[in-house]
This record gives sequence, C-alpha cells and structure tokens, in this order.
Amino acid sequence: MLNITLKGGDSRQVAENTTVEALCRDISMGLYRAACAARVDGETVDLRTPLTKDCAVEILTFEDEDGRRAFRHTASHILAQAVMRLFPDVKFAIGPAIDNGFYYDFDKAEPFTADDLEKIEKEMAAIVKEGLPIERFELDIGEARGLMESQPYKLELMEEHAGKGEAISFYRQGDFTDLCAGPHLMTTAPVKAVKLTSCTGAYWRGDEKNKMLSRIYGTAFPKKAELDEYLERLEEAKKRDHRKLGKELGLFTILDEGPGFPFFLPKGMILKNLLIDYWRQVHTRAGYQEISTPIMLNRSLWERSGHWDHYKENMYTTVIDDTDFAIKPMNCPGGILVYETEMRSYRDLPLRMGELGLVHRHEMSGALHGLMRVRCFTQDDAHIFMTKDMIKDEVKGVVALIDEVYSLFGFKYHVELSTRPENSMGSDEDWEAATAALQAALEEIGLPFKINEGDGAFYGPKIDFHLEDSIGRTWQCGTIQLDFQLPERFELEYTGADGEKHRPVMIHRVVFGSIERFIGILIEHFAGAFPLWLAPEQVRVMPISEKQAEAVKAVTAKLKAAGLRVEADLRNEKVGYKIREAQMQKVPYMLVIGDREAEADAVSVRSRSEGDIGVMKVEEFLAKALAEIAGKKR
Repeated sequence: MLNITLKGGDSRQVAENTTVEALCRDISMGLYRAACAARVDGETVDLRTPLTKDCAVEILTFEDEDGRRAFRHTASHILAQAVMRLFPDVKFAIGPAIDNGFYYDFDKAEPFTADDLEKIEKEMAAIVKEGLPIERFELDIGEARGLMESQPYKLELMEEHAGKGEAISFYRQGDFTDLCAGPHLMTTAPVKAVKLTSCTGAYWRGDEKNKMLSRIYGTAFPKKAELDEYLERLEEAKKRDHRKLGKELGLFTILDEGPGFPFFLPKGMILKNLLIDYWRQVHTRAGYQEISTPIMLNRSLWERSGHWDHYKENMYTTVIDDTDFAIKPMNCPGGILVYETEMRSYRDLPLRMGELGLVHRHEMSGALHGLMRVRCFTQDDAHIFMTKDMIKDEVKGVVALIDEVYSLFGFKYHVELSTRPENSMGSDEDWEAATAALQAALEEIGLPFKINEGDGAFYGPKIDFHLEDSIGRTWQCGTIQLDFQLPERFELEYTGADGEKHRPVMIHRVVFGSIERFIGILIEHFAGAFPLWLAPEQVRVMPISEKQAEAVKAVTAKLKAAGLRVEADLRNEKVGYKIREAQMQKVPYMLVIGDREAEADAVSVRSRSEGDIGVMKVEEFLAKALAEIAGKKR
C-alpha cells in the first residue's frame, strides 16, 4: 500500500498504481466532478496518472491556475479537432493554454474569416456534447513519424523531443490525435462554455523568418455564467483600452516613423511628469540619491556585465570610432560605474541610487502594443549596494515603498518569487544563498508569495509584484532582484570595519517598472478619469453667455495662480454642449459662470463623478480642490 499525503495534511492508503482519478473519487464525488488535474510531488499531471510511490497529492480544480490551464489546454485541442473536421487540409502547429484562455496556430492557405470562427465554435460545442474520452499514449520516434507524416510542424517538434531523449506522447479524442505533453481533462464534456475571441497572424515559433500562421484565440469556462461575466469584463476592457483613450484624451501617439517608440503629447507629458515628481518625492524620503547615466556605452562594458552574451539579441548596437557600442537595455551597468567613482566604506552602505533611465530593447513588431509593449521606455530603476547582513532590511524597505505607491492608486497586488532560469550565470551556492535571502525576507514580512520556478533574471532571483486593476486584470510591474553576480564581475569593493576589502551585494529594483507601461495601466485602471491630483486638465471654466467672458478669464487666472491646471472654454457654443465635451474629456471639475455667479464672485460647480454640487465662492472651491490634491484622493 502507498501512503498519500493530501493538501491540508490528511493522508490516505491506496494500492500501488491507483490512478489519481480513483483517489479523487474516493475523497469526494463533488471534488471528482470539479477536478481538472492534480499536482503530485509538485508536478502537474493528468487525473489518469497512476500513483507508484508514497507522495503528496493535490487535486486541482478550475479555481487553481494549473487546473484552469489543463481545462483550457483541453479546449485548445477541441478547437483543433473542430478545425480538422471543417478544414481537413489545414496543418496544425501548437495550441497552449494562456492567461485567460488558449490559442491554436494553424497553417491554412486562406485566413480564417468571422464566419469560419462561428462555424468552428458550433463544431466545438458538438464535440463537447459528444463527451469524447481523452486517451494518452506514447510512441517511439519511428511510429510517431508514421502517425504525423502529413503534419510538418508536429514532425519538427517530435524530432526535437526525440533528440533530447524525451518521451513522445500523444492525446487522442475521437477522430483527433495531437502531439502533446498534457495534462488534459478526462473527457471533452466539462468544457461547456467556449468563446472564440479573435484570429491574428503569428510566425511559427515566434520567428519572423518563419512562415506566418493563423492563430485563433479563445477562452473556456465550466459554466456559461462564468463565460458571460468574463465577456462583460472584456467589453469593459475595450472601453478602457489605453490606445483608444490615449488618442481621445490627447495623451500619446505612436507614429509609423517610430513603431514601438511612443510620442507623448502635452497632456501626456503633464501626466508623465506628475508621476516622476511623485517618484522623486517618495524616493528622496526613503534615502535614495538620484543619478543619470549615458544612454550608450561600449561593448566591453556589456561583455563585462554579461548582457552581450545573455541579452544581445534584444539590444540595439552601433559602431563609433571602430568600437562597438550598445544603447542601454538596462541601467544597472551604468549604476555600477557610478559606484566605482569613489572608494566606498561600510559606513556608506546601504547606498541607494535611483535613476529614471531611458532604455531601449528590441521587440518583435507583432509583440508591440500601445504603451504596454514598446521599444523604448523610462525605467524607474534603483540600485542598492549593501552588506550581506543588510539584505533583509533593505528588501523590507523596498516592499514597504512599493506597497505605499500601489496603495495610492488603489491597486491590490500579489507576489511571486522567481528562481534561477536555464540561461543564467554564477555558482549554485550564490544562487541558493540569494534565493534563500529573498524568501526569508518575504517570510519575515509575512507577505504571501508563490514560487515561480525558472523565471529569475540571468544574474539573480527576483520578487515580482503583480498588481490588480479595477476590473480584475493583473499586471507585472514592480520587481526586486538580488544580485551576487555583477558585484563579482565588476570586482566591486568596500572597506569593512576590519579595514579589509569586501564584496558588496546589489539589489536591482523598480516600482513603476516602465513609466510608459504604468501610464497605460493607469489609463485603463481609471478609464481615463484620473483623480484630481493626476488629471492633466483639472478644471474647465465656461460662461453661460459672452457677457461672462471677463469673469471666466479672471477666475481662470486666479485658479492658475494657485497652481491648478485650468482651461477656459470661451467658444460660442451652448453651455450644455461644453459640459458634455468636458465630461467626454474626463475633466474632474467644470465651473459655470452666469450673471449671478459673476456678481457674487462665485461659480456653479459640476463634478465629473457627482454631477452638479451647487454654487460656491471661488475661494471655497479653490480650498476644496487644493485639499483634494494635497490628499491625493482617488
């Protein structure tokens, strides 16, 4: 008999080779009906997996991330099966689960149309209704080639798996068989609510030198009500699209002359500078010194930092005086050079240096997306140089700063600890020490976190902050990266209390991440309706008729003199039209002046969110607005 440890610490005795499915049935039929996959000793597997040794087992439902991925991975196979039935000549590439859904890439002579997607969706519903059992099996490379002889993309993937000595596994459901590692549901039946959302082009394996394929995106849920709720959120997200609002509100644009290189317009620059001013305030208070480093540095520096070997494909390079240079993709090597400008003592540490550095990174054209994915952005970087015994306190300080900033904007967040990637540098001992230090800091703070295996930076593990916006979407912004490698590569030193030379430890960290991306997130979070302190235009003043024009000018001048961002609307238009237009422009306050208001040095106040709030003396409104700004109310 095997001893199985369940989530929560309970245990069960089962016979050897009992499947996870049978174990699940034994625990609870309700749990069995909801189960999508399982985690056995930390590895996500099918419910059909036999248990062969004592182990820890966690049953995963749609509520669990890996359970959702198994569910939606199954949906991607149902999509492929439907396409096979409707378009038999199509060649199949890959179909993974992704955040919020799934996709599948197809090689089809003509792109899919909207009508095609509708037909495919109907066929998927039929496959779900058939409740096809899903079977997993393995073949040797010869047999696998025979099975997939008409599928060139599958053959390419199989040869790679075989070359690495990996098992070549397949999943079969009815008349459809696919090369796949899994896991999958037991049948097609649970995938009751499916929606295909779009179709785009995608290069095979993400390489622009390869053929362009047709990628169909979709999402799936166990219940129609859950799908309907998701689609409503999707419609809300479309209304909040920062690209649409950025254009309507005159914040930024991206032009054909600079794809991936955003142009900030006057109102957008106000917003950007307000964020920068706030950044400087909180960082000055937290003991950071601001620096600025060159945008371009020579090849030898990037070789020394490791970026030339590990990141060159994402860097823009040029030649100056027969020497290779690179435009910086990151600020850290420049920060290290600043550290080296002076001899440092233990009394100087921790040394916190912040930089609002413009960095450039090559992104594929297909990956570019408004301000969210660009080729140049301002990184709100900081580098902290410290002794090993300062790590915990410094990490705690950064966490507190990030929490303060995100709370100001009304963001919730969750935390992930990302560990060593395959493409990394440094010893096992350094990586273990760095990872343990970050984990200990998080545990001491009491901040819940999830381990994200293999997603660290090439020079060290990191803590990532994923913030949640007003409609429940998550964005990765802040990060804390602990680095033993670069101080070693650059031979950084400080003089200790013992008079000897020692190697400092380095933290790389951002709060906004990319200011451009953070602005995009803020636009969508607030749907363009920024709080008063952040609004590019805070107040718009307008007369009822031309007679009050001078009063409008006087009030406008008074508010501007007090520091408010104010515009006067003196156009020969009806006041109702002007109010509607200001409302569309998301202006927080509209002040209307008629004869009575002009005589009384007063204004009729209309709030963007509350509507008409009555007549106030100009001084009264000014005091109200300044108090709201000072408190940075949302």
